[in-house]
Amino acid sequence: MSRQEKVLATEAALQLIDRLRAKHGDLMFHQSGGCCDGSSPMCYPLGEFLIGDQDVLLGEIGGCPFYMGKAQYEYWKHTQLIIDVVNGRGGMFSLEEPEGMRFLTRSRVFPEQE
Repeated sequence: MSRQEKVLATEAALQLIDRLRAKHGDLMFHQSGGCCDGSSPMCYPLGEFLIGDQDVLLGEIGGCPFYMGKAQYEYWKHTQLIIDVVNGRGGMFSLEEPEGMRFLTRSRVFPEQE
């Protein structure tokens, strides 16, 4: 059984992360199971969002830690998240909102051998 990364980012997402890092410094991501903004990956300055016991570190994208709420992780644990960007307004607290783009989570289910 090979170990696959739990979270990846598209080239477009990595380019946006680089732009945001240049403006805001080190970054972090969090995706909770909440409604509205909470169901999208949110980008914050590193340390601005408090991580707790109910958060799971899935990995890094573009050198930034990516966390998910533990309850939501239970639904997604057999899935690889692919973070992408699309045109549109992001979450009001997420750093990409003024850029006219928003982060978006795509996914694929891991085959049994993975």
